[in-house]
Order: sequence, then structure tokens, then C-alpha cells
Amino acid sequence: MGISLRKDNIICPYFVIGGVNRKEKIPSFPGQHRFSMDLLIKDIKELKALGINKILLFGVPDSKDRLGSHAYKNNNIVSLAVREIKKKFPHLIVFTDVCLCAYTSHGHCGIIKGQGSRVKGQEKFMDIKATLNALAKIALTYAEAGADCVAPSAMAKGEVAAIRKELDKNGYRKTKIMGYSAKFASNFYGPFRNAANSAPKFGNRQAYQLSYTDTESAIKKIENDINEGADIVMVKPALSYLDIIKEAKHRFRHPLAAYNVSGEYAFVKYGAKQGLWDEGEMIKEILTSIKRAGADHIITYHAKDIAGWLK
Repeated sequence: MGISLRKDNIICPYFVIGGVNRKEKIPSFPGQHRFSMDLLIKDIKELKALGINKILLFGVPDSKDRLGSHAYKNNNIVSLAVREIKKKFPHLIVFTDVCLCAYTSHGHCGIIKGQGSRVKGQEKFMDIKATLNALAKIALTYAEAGADCVAPSAMAKGEVAAIRKELDKNGYRKTKIMGYSAKFASNFYGPFRNAANSAPKFGNRQAYQLSYTDTESAIKKIENDINEGADIVMVKPALSYLDIIKEAKHRFRHPLAAYNVSGEYAFVKYGAKQGLWDEGEMIKEILTSIKRAGADHIITYHAKDIAGWLK
């Protein structure tokens, strides 16, 4: 019996911005937009009508600073969006990305030491204590707004444990955590960085994201996140790491997500535009392969497309 892809496997990512009546095209990211809150609500209504009931929110702020402080203010763009979404769609399952890269002036995923060391090695590059404190604050603001699941993606050591402690301490034991557990330093993130305006201003993220050659560290990081209390663990990207998805599912039998990332999405769209393949069949084949490898949840920018094709 073959693998069957279902709509409840799909999580749709969105980029939310401030203002009113704003729908911005994103360079190199065909068919994707940044939405102000009013137009985001309209698009989610269309998504729900297609049968998709899970979304993942990313905030794109109008201003940034070195500490990413706009990410953990009570009225940050994501928290405001979550509150409004939950008023309109109380049964929609809302995931919120927890990171600093879109909010920091330097574009890195945490709080860096000094003005930014170029030395490799997370312990020399990142102020771990300050970063964990910031990530926990962000997660708490999202939980207070009504998020069902917070998703730390900074790859800071101990981030799941720090967030779980903060949520439990403040009475949000039911708020789930989806860890970006095996997040690789990938070449497939380009369109996303345009969308979130989050490209690092110096250096790169290889100091804290995983090498694409390193299977052992990926499996260990997944195990650590499970031990720290992650309700769902994730592999990102998906297509080049199907072996990691399969190994994680086989070894841990834990709820597992895979992120079909922006570069993977874009090459399908560009190829279809050139007439190289049937877009619908290609998307179905790709997403089915991710599920076949073991993913329970698939985060994909193809969400609306696949929903329209699935019976």
C-alpha cells in the first residue's frame, strides 16, 4: 500500500509585516508575499477553505537593533498577528518561529559578543546566556498571545530547555515546542532570507548551524531536543536530508516535522515556468517523498497548491 499525503500533514508558512493593506512581492520567491495583518487574515481564510489548518508565522519588523529587542516586546508584530488570528480562527493551529535573525541589525540568530567576532565556534561567537534569555522571552510573548506551538530556530544550545522552563513557570504548560533540531547550514535558504530580510551582515551561520556532512551531530541534536522537552522535532531542509528524516523517525519514534524550504520551493516554480516538468506532479512527488521518509508534519510554501490538488 502506497504512502498517502494528507492535508493535515501540511503547515503553511507566512511572513507578517506592519501597516495596513500591504502585500509585498518577495524577490526570487515566486508566488510568495509579505502580508500586513488585514491581508494576512484574508489569505488565511482562503487557506482554511482549502482544508489547511496549520500555519507557521515569521515576523518582518520595520526596525532592528543589535539585541533584536523588537522580537520580545509584548506588541511585536507576530504577537499582534496571533491575537487577531485567534479571534478570527480560534481553531486554527498557530506555530510561531522563535529566532532573532529577522530582528537583529547584524542578521545573526542570537545575541553576539562585542561588535561581532568572526571567530568560528558557537561558544566564542554567541552570547549563549543572553540569547537563551531572549529566546525564552520571545516564546513567552507568543504563548501569551495564544500561539499553540513555539518553534525555536536559533540553534542555540539549550534553547528548548530554556523555553520549556519559561513557559511552565508562567503557566503555559500546554503550549507545545517544535524544535528546529537538525537545522543545517544550507544553500537552500536564499529566498527566505530575502523574505525575512535576515541575511547575516558579516560571516555566516556555520558557527551554530549543522554541517551538511554531519549525520552524527544531527541525530544527537534531535535526541537532545527530545530530552529537553520538544513536543515535535524538525529536520531542515528536507530534500537533501531525507536520510536524516528517516533515521530520526526510525530511532526516536517522536513527532517529526520537515521543512521544505524556500530554495527547494523556488527551483520547482522556476523549472515549471521553463516547461521542464508538470508543477503539480512535481510538488506531489516531492512532498510524498518527505512523508515517505517519515515526516509527520511538512512545512511548505506549496501548501495552497497541494491543498487544491489533494482530494
